[in-house]
Amino acid sequence: MLIQPIRWSTALSDLDEMPPPGLISVLIDRGLAQIGDRFEVLLGGRTNRVWKVLGQRRHAVLKLYRNDLPNPLFRNDPKLESLCLRELELTGIAPKLLASGPFDDGDWVLYDHAPGICWLSDPAPVARVLHRLHTLPSPSDVPVGCNGSADLKAHGSTILSECQTDALVTVYDREPEGTVPPLSECRLIHGDPVPGNVLMHSGQAILIDWQCPAIGDPSEDLAMFLSPAMQLLYRGAPLTPAETRQFLAMYPDRSIVERYAQLCPWFHWRMAAYCLWRQERGAADYAQALNLELAALDAC
Repeated sequence: MLIQPIRWSTALSDLDEMPPPGLISVLIDRGLAQIGDRFEVLLGGRTNRVWKVLGQRRHAVLKLYRNDLPNPLFRNDPKLESLCLRELELTGIAPKLLASGPFDDGDWVLYDHAPGICWLSDPAPVARVLHRLHTLPSPSDVPVGCNGSADLKAHGSTILSECQTDALVTVYDREPEGTVPPLSECRLIHGDPVPGNVLMHSGQAILIDWQCPAIGDPSEDLAMFLSPAMQLLYRGAPLTPAETRQFLAMYPDRSIVERYAQLCPWFHWRMAAYCLWRQERGAADYAQALNLELAALDAC
């Protein structure tokens, strides 16, 4: 989620562009907000509504989930986000959870506002924070992710089964060949470490938007960050070959880097399927993203 704040703020009494009044009341009743606190809309997220809460005691981020937009690649689970923020509180790689709860037909999460800006350059800190995540114990109740080429093929095929345009045949025909076996030991992965979900502060990276973690293959996090589609959509341009090499060189576990290289065609093929799925649902910017993924698939 690319966080770009609108540079205005408003009192709680002004409801324009505000969180729903009922949600504000919940926060006040629970002592999480006060009359006079201010909000900034945070733009760039492609699913949920997010505000920066400029409180008199602290700054926080309030996220109101939309549960009516199923996504075949990126899970949008507030309970998983709360779980990971709580479990990772002492690691410094995720914000601190303050509270969460239901609201109407959705859910909300409130967490400490992490200082910094969305990642734009120098992939080394991202490689380091992902490796640190991948060495941490896995919380219980986190779902199992894809593991090996057979899983990625099945996942990509499921996404394509929901597509209908002529480009469907083009993507189907580019399905990679060969087999990469499952990893013997899966780890906790973020699942969505795109540039907008990595905040940089004083040279250190922190990961936000934990709504689609998994117990899976760490190479999937590498693939998601390196994805030319995700880099285009969140940063405006794919990584250069030099940036890609630097990222892979700075990830300490060479076995995972090698595994990423083996699974690279499958990751690009599945992402191409997802880009087509999004394009068919009105996201025009995914057309160029699709072409980038197909080009990267050919280069693997």
